[in-house]
Parts: sequence; structure tokens; C-alpha cells
Amino acid sequence: MKFLDQTRVFIQSGTGGAGSISFHREKFVQFGGPDGGDGGRGGDVWVVVANGLNTLIDFRYRQHFKAKTGIHGMGRNRNGAKGDDIVLRVPLGTQIFEEDNDTLIADLSQEGQRYLLAKGGNGGFGNAHFKSATNRAPRHANPGLEGEERWVWLRLKLIADVGIVGLPNAGKSTFLASVTAAKPKIADYPFTTLHPNLGVARIDEQEYVIADIPGLIEGAHEGVGIGDRFLGHVERTRMLLHLVSGNEEDVALTYNTVRTELNAYGHGLEDKPELVALSQVDTLNSDERKEKFAALKNACGQEPLLLSAVSHEGVDQAQRQMMRQIKGDRKREEPVEDDGRWQPIAGT
Repeated sequence: MKFLDQTRVFIQSGTGGAGSISFHREKFVQFGGPDGGDGGRGGDVWVVVANGLNTLIDFRYRQHFKAKTGIHGMGRNRNGAKGDDIVLRVPLGTQIFEEDNDTLIADLSQEGQRYLLAKGGNGGFGNAHFKSATNRAPRHANPGLEGEERWVWLRLKLIADVGIVGLPNAGKSTFLASVTAAKPKIADYPFTTLHPNLGVARIDEQEYVIADIPGLIEGAHEGVGIGDRFLGHVERTRMLLHLVSGNEEDVALTYNTVRTELNAYGHGLEDKPELVALSQVDTLNSDERKEKFAALKNACGQEPLLLSAVSHEGVDQAQRQMMRQIKGDRKREEPVEDDGRWQPIAGT
């Protein structure tokens, strides 16, 4: 399955059905009177979080979504039925923006959330609605109101507990593969990872989600390399796992390079809790370990972990430290603001 994290779609809610102009005509009924029914409401456009999706690739092949028009009113005081709704199924973590791709409409960050993106137009009144003491036979009815239509942007930001950052070939994908069932592409050349990967890890009977994004290099915030586009996928994480390869000549410079890019990107990444690890230590001798450990400790201001996803050295320790941070953070969840377009999650 291809990965797509941003796309533009056109949505249109249904127009309301027109009211009917009709008169009751029946033998032996001298004054039947108006009996035109009202038109039905147009269909709505909903967006709903669907389980099992982790990409917006379906919207690459279909970009126009239109709800059905309401059924017109009919004689004998028969009102038209509501037009069929249309539902956009999106992955958890999808954000919806106006056409300017900057104004946020909705942030779907909980399973089962539904949001009314465009409301269908009201149906028109039939002529029976206009009957009065002075107008016993009205010969007019209302047309249905037009539905809403607009272009919107869908932008996916993966929801994970831990985001792995570092330079290319820092061992991020190897670590992900060692603690989860994910199978990211792993090779000995830069930028092997071209799109984010997700995996579910388990430690001490507790689970958490890890996101691995393409490596950063100096100038990523200005578009160098793959750029900082995929940093949006670690905005939602509770913490960062910063891997610095032991094969780097200057581990302090390597650490500072990535931190500079995170700070330049902003969006809260600069303040996110960070666990630093010297990775690929299985390739270092004892003297090199001590030297690079001291240099990295001085650069990051904390005692880094010694980590090797190949030999599994330090992996469980890293997971337990991350799990402690995650458990504390899970107790604080921001409530969703209700503007009248949210539908309650099933079971709440």
C-alpha cells in the first residue's frame, strides 16, 4: 500500500427537495384544498475515523464527494425523504483544513469520531404550508435550499506514543523492527526510509505505538534532503527517541544538527520529552564507547543510553524508560471542543 499523508478533495452536501404544489381532488369532497408536501433535506457530508486505515491513498483516486439531493414533496401531504449522506472514511489522526491549507476545521484524534463537514440544504415547503384564512388555495411552494460546497485539505498526522528521530542510518528502522512486528526497509545507504512507519511495541505486558520517520539532515527545515515534511507525524507523539549513531565521527555535532532542525520546525517538538541513545554500539570497542558516550552526554545534558538493536543491548531498558513517560502522559488528555458538528463517540 502506498503512503499518502496530504490530499485535496471537493465536497458538496445535497440540495433540499422542492415543495409540491398540489390540490386534493376527490369525488364528493367539494373543497379539497392544498395538499402539497414538503421537500426532504439534502444529504450531509460526514467524515469519520475508520479503524485499519493509516494512509489517505484512497483519496488520490477519488477527489469529489457529493451527497444526494432531498426527495421532492408530493401530493396528499407526502413529504419527501432526506437525501442520502456521504461519508469520508479517514485514518485516526487526520486533520481537515480549509482550502487555504492553513485554517483548521477539525482534528480527528480519537477512534470513532464523526464530524459534520457539510450540512445538507433544507427542503422547501409545499403549498399546504401556506394555506391561511385569507389564502385558501395557495399556488406556490418553496424550492429546496442549496447545499454547501467547497474544497478542503485532508492532512494525516500519525498518532503514536514515541517518535524516533535522528540522521539517516542512525538505526531508527532497525530499532523499530527489533521491538515491533513492522518490517521497514533497512539498508546501508542514506534515506532508506522514504515515508513514516508505525509499529506496536510491547514491554512488561504493556503496549505503545512507535513512529519512525525519514532521517533529518542539516537544512531539513529549508527543504534539504527529504525536508521536514514528515516531522508533522511526530508532533502528536508523547516523547521522542533520539538515536545518534556510534559510527559518527562527532556524535555531539550529530546530536546538535538534529536538535537544530527540530527547534527550527517548532510546533512543540522543541519542548517534547526526549530520550537520547547512542545506537549501533555493537560496532564500537570499549574505548570508543567511553569517548563517544562522554561526548554525547555533554552535548545533550542527560545520560544517554547505550543501544544496539542488533545485539538487543539496552533495548529493554530504553522501552521501560519510554513506558514510564508514556504512562504518566496518558493521564492527561485534552478534551475535544464541541462546536455542534461533532457526533458523540459510540458508547460514550
